[in-house]
Amino acid sequence: MFSKDRWDEILEALNANKFRTLLTAFGVFWGITILVLLLALTNGLKNGVTADFSGFATNSMFMWTQGTSMPYKGLPKGRYFNYKIDDVAAIKAEVPNIRYVSPRNSLGGYNGANNVTRGTKTGAFEIMGDYPEYINQQPMDILQGRFLSYSDIQTKRKICVIGTGVVRGLYDKDEDVLGSYIKVNGVNFLVVGTFKMSNSQGDGEQDASTIYIPFTTFGQAFNRGDQVGWMAITAEDGTSITSLKQQIFDLMKSRHTVHPDDDRAIGNFDLSEQFARVNGLFSILSFVGYFVGFLVLASGIIGINNIMLIVVQERTKEIGVRRALGATPWMIKGQILQESLILTILSGMVGVSFSAMIIWVMNSILDSAGPVDNFANPSVSLQVVFSAIIMLTVSGLLAGLIPASRATKMKPVDALRIE
Repeated sequence: MFSKDRWDEILEALNANKFRTLLTAFGVFWGITILVLLLALTNGLKNGVTADFSGFATNSMFMWTQGTSMPYKGLPKGRYFNYKIDDVAAIKAEVPNIRYVSPRNSLGGYNGANNVTRGTKTGAFEIMGDYPEYINQQPMDILQGRFLSYSDIQTKRKICVIGTGVVRGLYDKDEDVLGSYIKVNGVNFLVVGTFKMSNSQGDGEQDASTIYIPFTTFGQAFNRGDQVGWMAITAEDGTSITSLKQQIFDLMKSRHTVHPDDDRAIGNFDLSEQFARVNGLFSILSFVGYFVGFLVLASGIIGINNIMLIVVQERTKEIGVRRALGATPWMIKGQILQESLILTILSGMVGVSFSAMIIWVMNSILDSAGPVDNFANPSVSLQVVFSAIIMLTVSGLLAGLIPASRATKMKPVDALRIE
């Protein structure tokens, strides 16, 4: 129940020694500020690092072949082999919960030798032979036209989809791109679409300097036949690709006469496993942020506890008079707890506001300066803010608990005797 007299007493007590009150409140203010900023910086680091994963379906892995390290069935050690297009169908048919299997081939390279020409302009670009479902694994925004289709795969059309970096390198400003032709290693391809990567983090320039052509066309135009350079494999939602990859390896070893124990013959990069490790690391960092912030906040709470003990000691006579006039122990305890709670919550909320301003300044600087490697959008969730408010409330009650208990233990006669 609201009591104006009670609030007047609390404000008077806090204003009695303003400098002491400010110093006491600073401990809580600084503790909650450190807590929020540590969590915001941890999130900023996490956002920056995980942005490198967000450009590709994280429940995926890449798989390629390497030289065998063990002889098997009369075949020597050090033998090299290639995946075939039939391996893709075998994986889809025999390994459960596989969502996408994209066979891939590549030609040329970013910043390599000039391999693409258009009129008098030339450039070095990454040429990728892919299937249409690859766009579901590597999200990209189609700016003009379309991506690859299964009709292109079946008829081996000489068409291509080019990135914004290719457009800048081979076309004049405002020049029509769709319907034009580019020449890749002497073979003409019709441009049917342009794209940019949906994810702006990572090596965006290299991604933008990529040309996608149908996988079957790539094999025919560049004498790869049905060979597969490597595969991008994605599991169904709810199933980790990490749990399926051994089945895939065993199947490929069986199909290519590789010793079952030869783990070096097949290379892989498990994006799901790496993503889980990164998330685990940042979970630890978040815990450290909470722990350090709590320790700093605890020092402020101890300060409030000590000051409230002093306040109770200074107001011994007042407490004695109030007890003599009929104030109950709970009324005395309630006032002390309320003073502690008000001081803690006010100073803590100022800390939350101050840290929010710093976070806003950091984001403004990042927006104006452009992307920073491994750091992006430092922020905290509403859950963290609510948790901070709960921590402040509990801390305020704990800080006032001992002084309040001491105040209620005073006998009115003893309190009035103290000079």
